[in-house]
Formats: sequence, structure tokens, C-alpha cells
Amino acid sequence: MKRLILLAVIIISLLQGCKLRTYTLVDNYQYIQNQKQHQRQVDNKWKLVWKDDFNGNSLDTTKWTKVPAGKSAWNKHMSYDPSCYALLNGLLHLKGIPNPDTSLDKRPFITGGIYSKGKFAFQYGKIEIRAKLGAAKGAWPAMWMLAATNKHGAYPRNGEIDIMEHLNYDSIIYQTIHSYYTLNLKQDKHPPHFGTAKFNTNDFNVFGLKWYPDSIVYSVNGQRTFTYPRVKGVDSSQWPFDQPFYVLIDQQLGGDWVGEVQPADLPVEMIVDWVKVYQ
Repeated sequence: MKRLILLAVIIISLLQGCKLRTYTLVDNYQYIQNQKQHQRQVDNKWKLVWKDDFNGNSLDTTKWTKVPAGKSAWNKHMSYDPSCYALLNGLLHLKGIPNPDTSLDKRPFITGGIYSKGKFAFQYGKIEIRAKLGAAKGAWPAMWMLAATNKHGAYPRNGEIDIMEHLNYDSIIYQTIHSYYTLNLKQDKHPPHFGTAKFNTNDFNVFGLKWYPDSIVYSVNGQRTFTYPRVKGVDSSQWPFDQPFYVLIDQQLGGDWVGEVQPADLPVEMIVDWVKVYQ
């Protein structure tokens, strides 16, 4: 009799756990928010589904990969060099530094960045990143998201969600949406595709957004800052945000937008405390 009661309790607990689960896991890394959760969420209803507190002695490679170098403005200085990374006292340091050895790598600067590509992605929900931004001439720290699948085609068809970008010594950050609609069709004002927000330049801030099927609502330190809505009756490329996206966090340097790097201002770093995703 006791065994039957214990078995019943276990079954009920498992069923309750299934009911409380806010997502469906696809390919063992894509957290797709359940359909019934798509309505507006009351803040205390969000459930934490994924996080990293950076409390280990090394980067958790089950969650992150160091960003490789590329030919774009944002990744042209990315490096695997350990000098660009540090994990100290529960904080991840992503650095932009003068290249200490140009004998093989001719680039004048190298930078650190991480992404969750192929390891974690989510569709709809809330993401928050607590970090402190360094400042330098030519510094361009960013937190952003790209599509994990190829649902709508090559970039920019799949869109880009920029949680936060900071330039130089600015006292504001940029929060931006990019897509074929904004870039190729030049529809960047219908609706406006970016906003700016002030932040605490000398302290940690929480940068985030809430992503719904009909809007993306940005925030800084819990305060709503900018909203990008889904618009009816326009080209379908206006809303490619119906698929899982992965997360990128990187300390970029240089480029047409931010301008030239001032070597005397380096090193510069972005210090990340934690990343949390809710659904």
C-alpha cells in the first residue's frame, strides 16, 4: 500500500512538473516558449529556464564558445587569445587590448567575445544581462542575438536583435532591430527600428528585453526603454522574429560606426556578472 501511495505521489509530481514547464526543448538546445505562454506575462510569472553566473574557473563550454575572427566590422579583431578573457570572482572579463604578438597575427588589436551558437537558443521570453561597460575611443561592446536556424534565408533575412551596443565614451546605449525590412527595403522608420537609453556609466547595469510574438520590449535596469512592434499589412520581412535566436556578448573595437581606435585608451573591457533567460 505504501509503495502504491509513493508511486502515485511521484506520478503526480511529474505531471505537475510538465504542466509548469514553460518551454519545449528542440534539438536539445532550443527553448521554444509554449503557445499558452505567449500572452503578456506578469513579471512574477516568468520562470528561469537558462543562466550562467560565471562562477567557475573557466568558461562553461557547454554553454558558450569564443567568437572566432571574421571579416565584418564587429568580429575582425575577435581572438581566442587567453589575454582577452578572464574569470575572476564570479565575473567574466571580455577585453580589447593591443595585440601582444604581431609576428603571426598582424592585427593591431585583439578582442574577446562569446556566443551560445549551437548550444543555447530561445524563442520568446525574457533575457537579462548584468554587466559593466568599459569606455575607450573606438570601443564597441555589444550584447545581441542572431537566428539559430535558417528559416527565412541568409542574413539579413533572419533578422538581428541588438540588446545593447555602446560607443566610445557615450552616456547612452543603443537598442536596435535589423532585418531585410530595415536594411534592404529601408523601412527603418515605419516603425522606428532603434532607441537609445541612458545607463550608469560607472557601475553595473542590467540590459534586457522581453520578446513576444507581436513585439520586442527593451529595458535598462528594469525600466522599459524602447519597443519594436510587429506591424500588420507590410512586407513579411518586417518580422523574422518567429524562430529561436542565440546570444552573443563581445567587446568589439573599431569600425565605421564607432570610429578609429585610440591605442592609448586600451585596454578596455566589458565585465559580465550573469546572463538569465526566462519564459
